[in-house]
Amino acid sequence: MILRDYFERIRPLDKLHEINAVRLGLFGEVGSVLTTAKKKSREGKLYDYETAITQELGDVIWYFFRLVDRLNLTVDVLLPDQFWDDEKSLLLATNDPFCPVAQAAVESHSDLEPVLERLGSSAATLLNRSRLDLEVIKADIQEFFASYLGTLQATGISFASVLENNLQKTEGRFLLPDFSTLPTFDEDFDDDERLPAHFEISIIERPNGKSYLKWNDVFIGDPLTDNIETEDGYKFHDVFHMAHAAILHWSPTFRALIRHKRKSNPKYDEQQDGGRAIVIEEGLTAWIFSNAKNADLFREKEKLSFDLLKGIKQFVNGYEVQKCPLSLWEKAILDGYRVFRELSQNRSGVIIGDRATRSISYRRG
Repeated sequence: MILRDYFERIRPLDKLHEINAVRLGLFGEVGSVLTTAKKKSREGKLYDYETAITQELGDVIWYFFRLVDRLNLTVDVLLPDQFWDDEKSLLLATNDPFCPVAQAAVESHSDLEPVLERLGSSAATLLNRSRLDLEVIKADIQEFFASYLGTLQATGISFASVLENNLQKTEGRFLLPDFSTLPTFDEDFDDDERLPAHFEISIIERPNGKSYLKWNDVFIGDPLTDNIETEDGYKFHDVFHMAHAAILHWSPTFRALIRHKRKSNPKYDEQQDGGRAIVIEEGLTAWIFSNAKNADLFREKEKLSFDLLKGIKQFVNGYEVQKCPLSLWEKAILDGYRVFRELSQNRSGVIIGDRATRSISYRRG
């Protein structure tokens, strides 16, 4: 990957307002790299070190490149001229016919502890630099990048994999994708095994306190209560499964509810639509709801915490919905909770889902 391409692609993802926020972010992410190394030493094989260090090193380079850009510098200043002598660089053959040869800097560090100390020290220098003199800061930038390259070598992680992983994560987090490029998961199945392209489902609260679902004038599913000592409206939580179905094009719970499981393909029926997948979605929905109750049901929220979204990725790992970017999950959750709040206020209504527009809405009924 060309560093300049990465440098340009992350620019629209920067939502920070001040350069000090970028510097603090860089320092914090370097701290996360040090913590990851400590966890490896403490937990050994129980810890997924390679995945963790790849993500943390990606976060470090994201903040570092954003700092470089905020200083009106480019990737061309990352390495001092003396890096390009015969002893400190290699000539590499490339796969690009228009650029057949590339020159690469070589770092000689192999022990992790000293390179981490150097990385932390160079990050602290960037954080504490009170006067942004261009020549001084260029030297600091070059020292940090050299320590970063040494860290890559000591960890055994390729720079290209770090950049690609970080782009996938950050673009998936901040950029809502073109809907036409997203997977639909069931387009090759017959209508009775697809999630409906458009649905309108009535949710009705009866005097007995239970909620009922009706689709095409037929009651579906079981009547629900909150199943908790202090009522919190969870009886209406099927709205979240409908939001998953309409926006993510995924909901094993909703498929089972409307009897649209993909039984013609045993693999999908068992692995994607079966009992374990339903339990995963129900557990995920309950976990998000616990977080939402502590955040006023996401009222007036335009963004969700990255920690929450990363938790979702862990929940759905191994299921087809893992292909959906975090930004789409964020839309499904925020739109679903908007409808949930309206329904909770009115106690009954019609939930409208549309897969083409990946939308969910509420109508009083």
